[in-house]
Amino acid sequence: MPTNEHENALRTAGYRIVAGIDEAGRGPLAGPVCVAAVVLPDDFTHAVLNDSKQLSEARRERLYEEITADARIRWHCVSIQPEEIDRINILQATWEGMRRAALGLQPQPDAALIDGKPVKHFPMHQVALVKGDSLSYSIAAASIIAKVTRDRLMVSLAAQHPEYGFEIHKGYPTPAHLAALKKHGPSPHHRRSFRPVAQLELDLA
Repeated sequence: MPTNEHENALRTAGYRIVAGIDEAGRGPLAGPVCVAAVVLPDDFTHAVLNDSKQLSEARRERLYEEITADARIRWHCVSIQPEEIDRINILQATWEGMRRAALGLQPQPDAALIDGKPVKHFPMHQVALVKGDSLSYSIAAASIIAKVTRDRLMVSLAAQHPEYGFEIHKGYPTPAHLAALKKHGPSPHHRRSFRPVAQLELDLA
């Protein structure tokens, strides 16, 4: 379960405002990658907050509402759209989202805890934590905001393009999604640089 240990270590080292950062949506064939940055109160604790992947959709939704309604919590979430992902690649797009999410916080943090590996050209001190969403409260909170934001966006895209089933698989390459992609071709929200989409476009050319 997450704790405040990593946040407290940075504060002890002199970093006053510490943000947790996480993303959702690196692997899908469609839709944006969403990145959230969250600054929690120093004394924050929670009985059930955890890595968003370990929680049910209903619990993620409840935690999202709880976190975003808490006036003590500062957060910022950004979405990097498929066009930008295709232009600079998914890793660069994720890093850019992490930079934008951190800089979008007011006041800006002094340091960031980032889920995964270090981010190049990050605008402040960073500590990268593999599986950080299960270690750090602020990263776990960021994972909830990023995941719920993205899932809601994919449900809204499903209303525009019901033939793909985005509301079910959220753009991930499930057999049903791949079958719909083959039948209908890519939508404007598919990532052209991702192999199944790129290969389909070659086959259709």
